[in-house]
Amino acid sequence: MPECGKVLRIAIVGAESTGKTTLAKQLALALQQRHGLRCTWVPEVLRGWCDAHGRTPQVQEQVAIAQAQQQAIEAAAHGHDVVVCDTTPLMTAVYSQYIFGDNTLLEPALQAHARCHITLLTALDVAWQPDDMRDGDHARGPVDALIRQALGAHGLQWHKVAGLGVQRLQSAVAAVEPALLNSPR
Repeated sequence: MPECGKVLRIAIVGAESTGKTTLAKQLALALQQRHGLRCTWVPEVLRGWCDAHGRTPQVQEQVAIAQAQQQAIEAAAHGHDVVVCDTTPLMTAVYSQYIFGDNTLLEPALQAHARCHITLLTALDVAWQPDDMRDGDHARGPVDALIRQALGAHGLQWHKVAGLGVQRLQSAVAAVEPALLNSPR
Protein backbone atom coordinates (compact mmCIF):
# COMPACT_ATOMS: atom_id res chain seq x y z
CA MET A 1 0.00 0.00 0.00
CA PRO A 2 1.23 3.52 -0.66
CA GLU A 3 1.62 4.40 3.02
CA CYS A 4 1.17 2.38 6.15
CA GLY A 5 -2.52 2.37 7.06
CA LYS A 6 -3.72 3.77 3.76
CA VAL A 7 -6.23 1.99 1.56
CA LEU A 8 -4.88 0.94 -1.83
CA ARG A 9 -7.43 1.80 -4.52
CA ILE A 10 -7.11 -0.08 -7.79
CA ALA A 11 -9.15 1.23 -10.72
CA ILE A 12 -10.15 -1.10 -13.53
CA VAL A 13 -11.29 0.82 -16.58
CA GLY A 14 -11.94 -0.16 -20.16
CA ALA A 15 -14.50 -0.31 -22.90
CA GLU A 16 -17.64 -2.36 -22.46
CA SER A 17 -17.39 -6.12 -22.49
CA THR A 18 -13.66 -6.24 -21.77
CA GLY A 19 -13.89 -8.30 -18.60
CA LYS A 20 -13.74 -5.54 -15.97
CA THR A 21 -16.25 -7.10 -13.59
CA THR A 22 -14.77 -10.58 -13.79
CA LEU A 23 -11.29 -9.17 -13.28
CA ALA A 24 -12.33 -7.01 -10.32
CA LYS A 25 -13.81 -9.99 -8.48
CA GLN A 26 -10.86 -12.25 -9.28
CA LEU A 27 -8.23 -9.65 -8.41
CA ALA A 28 -9.74 -8.82 -5.02
CA LEU A 29 -9.88 -12.51 -4.14
CA ALA A 30 -6.35 -13.20 -5.42
CA LEU A 31 -4.84 -10.32 -3.43
CA GLN A 32 -6.68 -11.43 -0.32
CA GLN A 33 -5.46 -15.00 -0.68
CA ARG A 34 -1.88 -14.14 -1.68
CA HIS A 35 -1.23 -11.36 0.82
CA GLY A 36 -3.76 -11.84 3.62
CA LEU A 37 -5.17 -8.38 3.02
CA ARG A 38 -8.71 -7.23 3.65
CA CYS A 39 -9.82 -6.79 0.04
CA THR A 40 -13.12 -5.91 -1.56
CA TRP A 41 -14.37 -4.93 -4.96
CA VAL A 42 -16.87 -2.24 -5.91
CA PRO A 43 -19.37 -3.10 -8.66
CA GLU A 44 -20.08 -0.78 -11.56
CA VAL A 45 -22.92 1.54 -10.52
CA LEU A 46 -23.90 2.25 -14.14
CA ARG A 47 -24.58 -1.41 -14.83
CA GLY A 48 -26.82 -1.70 -11.76
CA TRP A 49 -28.59 1.52 -12.76
CA CYS A 50 -29.28 0.20 -16.28
CA ASP A 51 -30.55 -3.11 -14.93
CA ALA A 52 -32.83 -1.34 -12.42
CA HIS A 53 -34.25 1.12 -14.98
CA GLY A 54 -34.29 -1.19 -18.01
CA ARG A 55 -32.52 1.41 -20.15
CA THR A 56 -29.34 3.40 -20.50
CA PRO A 57 -29.21 6.79 -18.78
CA GLN A 58 -29.92 10.12 -20.38
CA VAL A 59 -27.39 12.94 -20.34
CA GLN A 60 -28.89 14.64 -17.27
CA GLU A 61 -28.66 11.37 -15.28
CA GLN A 62 -24.92 10.90 -15.81
CA VAL A 63 -23.75 13.19 -12.97
CA ALA A 64 -25.65 11.26 -10.32
CA ILE A 65 -24.30 7.96 -11.62
CA ALA A 66 -20.70 9.22 -11.54
CA GLN A 67 -21.20 10.57 -8.01
CA ALA A 68 -22.75 7.30 -6.85
CA GLN A 69 -19.76 5.38 -8.25
CA GLN A 70 -17.32 7.53 -6.28
CA GLN A 71 -19.43 7.27 -3.12
CA ALA A 72 -19.44 3.48 -3.43
CA ILE A 73 -15.64 3.47 -3.76
CA GLU A 74 -15.20 5.70 -0.73
CA ALA A 75 -17.63 3.64 1.35
CA ALA A 76 -15.78 0.43 0.46
CA ALA A 77 -12.49 1.94 1.62
CA HIS A 78 -13.66 1.84 5.24
CA GLY A 79 -12.45 -1.36 6.83
CA HIS A 80 -10.39 -2.63 3.89
CA ASP A 81 -6.73 -2.60 2.89
CA VAL A 82 -7.43 -2.85 -0.84
CA VAL A 83 -10.42 -1.67 -2.88
CA VAL A 84 -10.67 -2.93 -6.45
CA CYS A 85 -12.96 -0.63 -8.42
CA ASP A 86 -14.97 -2.10 -11.31
CA THR A 87 -14.73 1.29 -13.00
CA THR A 88 -14.55 4.80 -11.60
CA PRO A 89 -16.49 7.96 -12.49
CA LEU A 90 -14.06 8.23 -15.41
CA MET A 91 -16.01 5.60 -17.33
CA THR A 92 -19.28 7.49 -16.89
CA ALA A 93 -17.54 10.65 -18.10
CA VAL A 94 -16.02 8.90 -21.11
CA TYR A 95 -19.34 7.40 -22.14
CA SER A 96 -21.04 10.77 -21.66
CA GLN A 97 -18.39 12.25 -23.91
CA TYR A 98 -18.73 9.46 -26.50
CA ILE A 99 -22.52 9.18 -26.59
CA PHE A 100 -23.70 12.72 -25.82
CA GLY A 101 -20.68 14.85 -26.76
CA ASP A 102 -20.74 16.07 -23.14
CA ASN A 103 -17.30 16.84 -21.69
CA THR A 104 -18.54 18.42 -18.45
CA LEU A 105 -18.03 15.28 -16.35
CA LEU A 106 -14.45 14.68 -17.44
CA GLU A 107 -12.56 17.01 -15.09
CA PRO A 108 -14.34 15.99 -11.86
CA ALA A 109 -14.13 12.34 -12.92
CA LEU A 110 -10.38 12.61 -13.45
CA GLN A 111 -9.97 14.29 -10.07
CA ALA A 112 -11.84 11.41 -8.43
CA HIS A 113 -9.90 8.86 -10.48
CA ALA A 114 -6.61 10.37 -9.31
CA ARG A 115 -7.44 9.06 -5.82
CA CYS A 116 -6.74 5.59 -7.19
CA HIS A 117 -3.15 4.42 -6.80
CA ILE A 118 -3.14 2.00 -9.72
CA THR A 119 -5.12 2.06 -12.94
CA LEU A 120 -5.60 -1.10 -14.98
CA LEU A 121 -6.89 -0.64 -18.53
CA THR A 122 -8.47 -3.78 -19.95
CA ALA A 123 -7.40 -4.69 -23.47
CA LEU A 124 -9.89 -5.30 -26.26
CA ASP A 125 -8.86 -8.95 -26.60
CA VAL A 126 -11.94 -10.39 -24.86
CA ALA A 127 -14.77 -11.31 -27.25
CA TRP A 128 -17.62 -8.80 -27.16
CA GLN A 129 -20.74 -10.12 -25.43
CA PRO A 130 -23.98 -8.57 -26.72
CA ASP A 131 -26.82 -7.56 -24.46
CA ASP A 132 -29.65 -5.03 -24.58
CA MET A 133 -27.71 -2.34 -22.68
CA ARG A 134 -24.42 -2.36 -24.59
CA ASP A 135 -23.58 -0.11 -27.52
CA GLY A 136 -21.85 -2.75 -29.61
CA ASP A 137 -18.42 -3.98 -30.57
CA HIS A 138 -17.98 -0.95 -32.84
CA ALA A 139 -17.86 1.36 -29.78
CA ARG A 140 -15.00 -0.40 -28.03
CA GLY A 141 -12.14 1.08 -30.08
CA PRO A 142 -13.30 4.71 -29.83
CA VAL A 143 -14.05 4.35 -26.09
CA ASP A 144 -10.64 2.79 -25.48
CA ALA A 145 -9.04 5.73 -27.31
CA LEU A 146 -10.97 8.26 -25.20
CA ILE A 147 -9.89 6.55 -21.97
CA ARG A 148 -6.23 6.56 -23.04
CA GLN A 149 -6.49 10.18 -24.12
CA ALA A 150 -8.07 11.29 -20.82
CA LEU A 151 -5.56 9.42 -18.67
CA GLY A 152 -2.61 10.63 -20.73
CA ALA A 153 -3.73 14.25 -20.87
CA HIS A 154 -3.91 14.33 -17.09
CA GLY A 155 -0.65 12.47 -16.45
CA LEU A 156 -2.36 9.45 -14.92
CA GLN A 157 -0.32 6.32 -15.47
CA TRP A 158 -1.96 3.02 -16.29
CA HIS A 159 -1.12 -0.62 -16.95
CA LYS A 160 -2.64 -2.54 -19.83
CA VAL A 161 -4.19 -5.84 -18.73
CA ALA A 162 -4.45 -8.39 -21.50
CA GLY A 163 -4.89 -12.09 -22.02
CA LEU A 164 -7.74 -14.48 -21.47
CA GLY A 165 -8.74 -16.22 -18.27
CA VAL A 166 -5.85 -16.85 -15.89
CA GLN A 167 -3.48 -14.85 -18.13
CA ARG A 168 -5.57 -11.72 -17.63
CA LEU A 169 -5.60 -12.13 -13.86
CA GLN A 170 -1.83 -12.78 -13.83
CA SER A 171 -1.32 -9.62 -15.89
CA ALA A 172 -3.30 -7.62 -13.32
CA VAL A 173 -1.52 -9.18 -10.33
CA ALA A 174 1.86 -8.43 -11.94
CA ALA A 175 0.88 -4.77 -12.30
CA VAL A 176 -0.41 -4.47 -8.72
CA GLU A 177 2.01 -6.54 -6.63
CA PRO A 178 4.97 -4.13 -6.78
CA ALA A 179 2.88 -1.57 -4.89
CA LEU A 180 2.00 -4.19 -2.28
CA LEU A 181 5.48 -5.64 -1.91
CA ASN A 182 7.20 -2.24 -1.60
CA SER A 183 4.90 -0.83 1.05
CA PRO A 184 5.41 -0.85 4.78
CA ARG A 185 2.82 -2.76 6.81
